[in-house]
Amino acid sequence: MSLKVSCPTCKNDVIWQPESTYRPFCSKRCQLIDLGEWADEGHKIAQNIDPNQEITEEMLDALEGEFLQHNKFFVEPE
Repeated sequence: MSLKVSCPTCKNDVIWQPESTYRPFCSKRCQLIDLGEWADEGHKIAQNIDPNQEITEEMLDALEGEFLQHNKFFVEPE
């Protein structure tokens, strides 16, 4: 059984498999539309940031590890 997800841009069904090159998007077009939204700041990750808080290398490493743990499609298969 194949997992189907909705394309974040156009909401068409996308089968989640290695052959789906642009997953979670249905096409390169939808992928680029989404990228453009991020570049235009149409999409944002809302988080209160303390401007006085110094960001350390350890904090960045922890955030990256947490992100990769929850977003496995960014990790190359072993």
